[in-house]
Amino acid sequence: MTHVTIIGAGITGVTTAYALLERGCRVTIIDRNRYAAMETSFANGGQLSACNAEVWNRVSTMVKGAKWMFRSDAPLLLNPKPSWHKYSWLAEFAANIGNYRQNTIATTRLAIAARQHLFDIAAKENLAFDHEQRGILHVYRDRNGFTDAQAVNQLLNEGGLERRAVTPEEIRAIEPTLREDYFGGFFTPSDSTGDIHKFTTGLADACLRQGAVFLNDATVRAIRSLRCGIEVDWQTGDGTRAVLRSDAVVICAGIASRDFAAMLGDRVNIYPVKGYSITVPLDDAQSQAAAPWTSLLDEGAKIVTSRLGAGRFRVAGTAEFNGANRDIRADRIRPLVEWTRRLFPGVATETIIPWAGLRPMMPDMMPRLRPGNRPGVYYNTGHGHLGWTLSAATAQIVADQIAGAAPRPVVATMRARHKAVSVTV
Repeated sequence: MTHVTIIGAGITGVTTAYALLERGCRVTIIDRNRYAAMETSFANGGQLSACNAEVWNRVSTMVKGAKWMFRSDAPLLLNPKPSWHKYSWLAEFAANIGNYRQNTIATTRLAIAARQHLFDIAAKENLAFDHEQRGILHVYRDRNGFTDAQAVNQLLNEGGLERRAVTPEEIRAIEPTLREDYFGGFFTPSDSTGDIHKFTTGLADACLRQGAVFLNDATVRAIRSLRCGIEVDWQTGDGTRAVLRSDAVVICAGIASRDFAAMLGDRVNIYPVKGYSITVPLDDAQSQAAAPWTSLLDEGAKIVTSRLGAGRFRVAGTAEFNGANRDIRADRIRPLVEWTRRLFPGVATETIIPWAGLRPMMPDMMPRLRPGNRPGVYYNTGHGHLGWTLSAATAQIVADQIAGAAPRPVVATMRARHKAVSVTV
């Protein structure tokens, strides 16, 4: 029986563990936190969104970043403080502008493939994660934003996504709580939302029932690829050190994946891009009635929403290039609160719960799903803003690589398409 060590117990690590257990592998998951899903998989925007598969490698993104550099409330904020990693990453980001079209189409196809895998897992394991299948509605306040979205929509449609334009009247019919005037929008009925933390912890419990071992509060000090397999040197919270030996290792460690890859002689150029969210408890009948049930994306504000059951409303957004900084800044949370108050004045915001997480982003915005240069080393990391959306499919791809089996039909199709557009899998 193949024994696989997984570094990281977020959404990608836990879905990878589950996929490997399905293939008869023995699995050990190591994470530095006491519980699964305590970092980027804790309180994201909640969207399972193939409609957000557009990669960010555009000239307009760089122009906006430069224009907003000194605005603390900007949707995209770049700390200008010199950093070789940051500016070399941005140079690679710019170099991938020419791959914008094909990478957007490839990501759309991968997101669609992931959707059914995730639904099947949830049904099989009876996972309760506040799943709402009400679609995702993008709204635009002016003609320019809507026109740009039409071009993006053509790429998403080419990738196989059903996403249609809607009028202001249709916007109000889809989500009656929206009272502001919009030029138009796009609606993706097949997308959905859910609580990533509940899903991941529920799936971690399912992995435990199937024999997986979780080593929590464990700091990985070194990873070595040997002739006889993989050796992971780790340390417990009380300082006790131990060595774990296995046949293979999968790096699913978010922004820490870059450092682990360096230990193994690989370059995985992940940069941390911070995102913020607020969770608004809907503790009274008025707030529950005033909060939307349909998931929203306000394109101008770069803000997304999810309704997490009757009692919670998640509002998330912003992208901050500021290194591995996890501080929750009041000036970055304030726009989320003010947006909520302006659009949904009936929702009480006196007890909001703020959060910040670091998205692990590659310069081309494509996840790394491949073996390393040394035997027994694999990567499932770098999903950026789409870790929740893509995880169920990327886990299947990497598990197939490790098991040496022919990919399942939908995954085989995705891999072939990825190769066609020069995506590393």
